[in-house]
Amino acid sequence: MIKINTISNNISWKHYLNNPNNFIQKKIKNLNKRIKIYKKKSIYCTLLLSGDSEIKKLNKKFRNKNRTTDILSFPFYSKKILKDKLKRNKEIYLGDIIINLNKIKNRHDKKKFKIEFNKLWIHGLAHLLGHDHKKNKDFKSMQKIEKKFLFYIN
Repeated sequence: MIKINTISNNISWKHYLNNPNNFIQKKIKNLNKRIKIYKKKSIYCTLLLSGDSEIKKLNKKFRNKNRTTDILSFPFYSKKILKDKLKRNKEIYLGDIIINLNKIKNRHDKKKFKIEFNKLWIHGLAHLLGHDHKKNKDFKSMQKIEKKFLFYIN
């Protein structure tokens, strides 16, 4: 089972998601019903809901890019090591996802906010599960997983 610990350190998130943790938990519950391969595992990650200044600091510190971004993902394991951990361990911490409210709200109106938010955290989760989009074939594979997960959560 995938479990997400949601932390919001930016009060502005409440204007778009009344209770971000409840929102994520409902989506994760739907995802866990459909994904059978993680059923007997406890797979954890953290989702930090932030704003421009915090994500900019993290982007500078860890990626040496002095600018804001919409999402950062920090996987604990490479795909190969994660695959081994999934075979051997019942509990696995995947890593962290940080999402910037300002990038979502600037791009879309409130009606589309939840759709964009779901796309972002699913994208981050796919990264934590070992997927990337550096090569075109990897991009297509990751996109396929994201679409499947988005279908499952709705």
